[in-house]
Amino acid sequence: MANLRDIRNRICGIQSTAKITQAMQMVAASKLRKAQEAIQNARPYFKKMNEILKNIVDTISEDYNHPLIRKSQDINNILLIVIASDKGLCGSFNNNLLKFADEKIAKELKIEYPNANFKIITIGKKSSAYFEKHNFKIVNEFNGIFSHLTIDNARNIVKIIYKKFVDKEIDKVYVINNDFINLITQKPSMRLLLPIGSDNITLDITTGRKSIKSDVSKVEKVYSDSEYIFEPSKEELLNALLPMNLEMQLWRALLESNAADNAARMMAMENATNNAKDLIDELQLSYNKARQSAITTEMLEIVSGAEALKG
Repeated sequence: MANLRDIRNRICGIQSTAKITQAMQMVAASKLRKAQEAIQNARPYFKKMNEILKNIVDTISEDYNHPLIRKSQDINNILLIVIASDKGLCGSFNNNLLKFADEKIAKELKIEYPNANFKIITIGKKSSAYFEKHNFKIVNEFNGIFSHLTIDNARNIVKIIYKKFVDKEIDKVYVINNDFINLITQKPSMRLLLPIGSDNITLDITTGRKSIKSDVSKVEKVYSDSEYIFEPSKEELLNALLPMNLEMQLWRALLESNAADNAARMMAMENATNNAKDLIDELQLSYNKARQSAITTEMLEIVSGAEALKG
């Protein structure tokens, strides 16, 4: 009977866990709908702003100077903004991203810039914990912003990197995050934020199924075949658009990561719930077998006792 009691306790425990994972799945699904709607509504805006900047930057005179557009120079300090999640229970979401960041630093950036120092701005508790453990220099931590994500979060971070870049404390800025592709696919990516130039103003938009990149040469041909009259001047437009574009690029990364996080968490909790149900079925079968065996043993003992009394 002790064995039966143990199995019954395990079934009750797993049933309680399944209720929790199912509730977490429903919460993640609710958040995902809002996050997915936000990023899908914002993507056309990001795409159009990049098209405008691509047009202006490619035709601006070489005499134009802006703090965010820096000519070629030695790269001594690189800042990485790594966006992970604040919580676990989201499958391989954080592990894949942090492994991707580690590989990018070790196999690409350190090889291309062997003398550069690397600094990190972490967004999300999982990112902070990882880079603290691996002895990277963390200049700022932003934890808990996904509980109430607004564009002000992006603006606050941009103010920090803007000042550091203008003061020449850093020479390049990259953002590493998970892009939301669809419910089952979240793709880690690294984008160059600063310095701004035509090479890192990309005309791309991520759809629900795949990432589509425009043919930049075709876009340039369209622009070159057309004449534009700018009012105000290109320089004034760039002075206003470049800081705004920096905010939008980081805001996009936050929205992508938020949607990807909720999608990963929803799928992880759905898998956990299904696994719990399968385990309950197996334990229920074991319980029935053990119960039947106990009943059979008792019946045999009764019959044996009755036969002994007769003898």
